[in-house]
Amino acid sequence: MFSKIWTKKSTENCSAQTGQIERLKDVLEEADAIVIGAGAGLSTSAGFVYSGKRFEQYFSDFAKEYGFTDMYSGGFYPYQTLEEHWAYWSRYIWINRYQNAPKPVYEELFQMVKDKDYFVLTTNVDHCFQKAGFEKKRLFYTQGDYGLFQCSKPCCQENSDNESLLRQMLSAQGFIIGADHSLTLPEGMKPKMKIPEELVPYCPHCSRPMTMNLRCDDSFVEDEGWHKAAEWYSEFLRRHEGMKVVFLELGCGYNTPGIIKYPFWQMTDRNPNAVYVCLNYGQAYAPEEIRKRAICINGDIGEILEQI
Repeated sequence: MFSKIWTKKSTENCSAQTGQIERLKDVLEEADAIVIGAGAGLSTSAGFVYSGKRFEQYFSDFAKEYGFTDMYSGGFYPYQTLEEHWAYWSRYIWINRYQNAPKPVYEELFQMVKDKDYFVLTTNVDHCFQKAGFEKKRLFYTQGDYGLFQCSKPCCQENSDNESLLRQMLSAQGFIIGADHSLTLPEGMKPKMKIPEELVPYCPHCSRPMTMNLRCDDSFVEDEGWHKAAEWYSEFLRRHEGMKVVFLELGCGYNTPGIIKYPFWQMTDRNPNAVYVCLNYGQAYAPEEIRKRAICINGDIGEILEQI
């Protein structure tokens, strides 16, 4: 077990942080493989924020009607009808899954690792890695995908793509969908806050309401694609046992540390040739046991990647 001694939040001056970044460059260059572990902080750095201007742009009508002030709160609101529920969620999924992130952080990360032997393990569900050019067979989305529907029960281990139906939901609210997946409204028009009843998604097998393929409880569907990705990840780790592996953790907090953070610490501890890297805004830590083989940099991930 790891001790409860952590590295302190960085108070390094610019020179010291530059030294850490130069060390990271060398480690990445020498690595036989890079395992990327990505959490919500990476997408936040890329501009996928859930309050403020972005929230107001797409949800000001819901905010006025129901009183919530950010997308997360809206996602938990107990709407009285499925027509209202899917009016909200169709917008939410579209801007956080089908639109590109406002900042090119994922593209910069891809340029950094594209010529290396890499694999990505992520708890994010926004599909940003594939949109940035990462190979599908090098990705494992452990917590689901906003682009998939599943049965709310579920009655079977199947998921279905939702883009076509979401387009219909958004059009029914009055939105015009651009070639770049932008959402606009005709001048002077306010969007509808309900979708037609016939667009509410139901399971084709049992007729229960569909929901998003997001891990929130034991009803999460792990379909064939999920299990294939899990196998790809396990095989990647097996092939690189004992080699120079960089476990690159990006923006992972402590909501689900058992998926990325703790396993990365454990694998670094077991492999004397491994290096653990943590880039995080305010939460860049490493346990005492691996601190000598750890690089922890506090700061905005996008800004750090620009320097590498």
